[in-house]
Amino acid sequence: MRALMSKSLTLTNWHPSSWHSRPATQQPKYADPVALERVVASLSRLPPLVVSWEIEALRAKLAQAQCGAAFVLQGGDCAESFDDCESDNIAKRLKILLQMSLVLLQGLKRPIIRIGRFAGQYAKPRSADTETRGGVTLPSYRGDNVNRPGFSAREREPDPELLLRGYERASLTLNFVRALVDGGFADLHHPEYWDLGFMRHAALRDAYQKIVDSIAESLEFFESMSGREVHAAMRAEFYTSHEGLHLLSEQAQTRYIERQKKWYNLSTHMPWIGMRTANLDGAHIEYFRGISNPIGVKVGASMSAEWLQELVQVLNPQNQPGRLTFIHRFGVKDIEQRLPKMIEAVRSTGSSVLWVCDPMHGNTETTSGGVKTRRFDNILGEVEAAFRIHESCGSMLGGVHVELTGEDVTECIGGARDLREADLARAYKSQVDPRLNAEQSLELAMSIARHAKALRDSGKPPTATTPIDR
Repeated sequence: MRALMSKSLTLTNWHPSSWHSRPATQQPKYADPVALERVVASLSRLPPLVVSWEIEALRAKLAQAQCGAAFVLQGGDCAESFDDCESDNIAKRLKILLQMSLVLLQGLKRPIIRIGRFAGQYAKPRSADTETRGGVTLPSYRGDNVNRPGFSAREREPDPELLLRGYERASLTLNFVRALVDGGFADLHHPEYWDLGFMRHAALRDAYQKIVDSIAESLEFFESMSGREVHAAMRAEFYTSHEGLHLLSEQAQTRYIERQKKWYNLSTHMPWIGMRTANLDGAHIEYFRGISNPIGVKVGASMSAEWLQELVQVLNPQNQPGRLTFIHRFGVKDIEQRLPKMIEAVRSTGSSVLWVCDPMHGNTETTSGGVKTRRFDNILGEVEAAFRIHESCGSMLGGVHVELTGEDVTECIGGARDLREADLARAYKSQVDPRLNAEQSLELAMSIARHAKALRDSGKPPTATTPIDR
């Protein structure tokens, strides 16, 4: 690996297509390469979804989060569906992210950087290339960007035309989000716009209302005293993110910006690399090392300290602030053992990264009936442990990365409504991974906020005996 790292750092001929010389995993197998080439060429001519100055603005904000001056809330669907590209669904996702960020802002006393897992999260990695049902074996469903979830040969055949449909859905989603934000939907003066309507747990609803009232009173007081509006409270910045999995699609939207003298992936503000594609000699690392976006890497229990160190050197050799985010996803059972070693490994490189906790993926389990789910207590427990471990290691947790939806689904067990295994069948809608519903998401944000307040009040670092207040 050391030799590979040195070779990667000395390469100067990077190009958006240079990844073709490396092993590329998790890529669909298309039957018609001519049709695929035609679609990729069409994508490369379409306007970008984001622009370089937005990307640079996010990088600067992430640099602030690295030093504790801001906090990242990264959330959204595990895999977006083309069918869900409608105004009500998009608005609900935006609402829960706004609600969570309001709670975190009040509790952490830091600016919240809102990054949505939307407008491009259409491709998903799979543990196997094929799926077998009733003796029939077909290609695995890899997300709406690639094929269709129905179990037939026609539906499971990778279709390059879906890449264009994915671009269109991402563009429509991002356009609507921007219109809402620019039109005052995210104005802190009007949090009533964000009401999701089905909050059933009275204590949770009342606690949220107290936070809303407190912020409203503070704004009213300041504006009465100063005689002017707080303009920063009238609009919230939103950024997009998705896993940069389908490399031909990412390559097609990668452009050289002459003014910046840099290459950017203009399909999203912050792409990330998943655990299955983070091999140092792989195509994804080769692609990501050349783009100038802030990038994330999922970090799990199977990664070694040396692997992590070499990722730092390859992906951020100049130690640029805000460039590299490590999103750790160990699970509540492994985080105590694994995370301190990873923190020390990165510290020994002399480089800085932004640490974000993904409490979802390491806590996935399957019920006796074969349904994938996650327990709210385990999700909350991993976030709790992450705060404590970073603090005790002299590090800092700079954000959370959560799979969630604004819909009233029943996919994760527990939470304020105490959902049980039997409740999953009532409203289990995800085609891929289980998500927190809006109520559980807000409860998670409130728990983090209470934990932060307790630490400030005590003036002591968190310990194993100071858990997040449930």
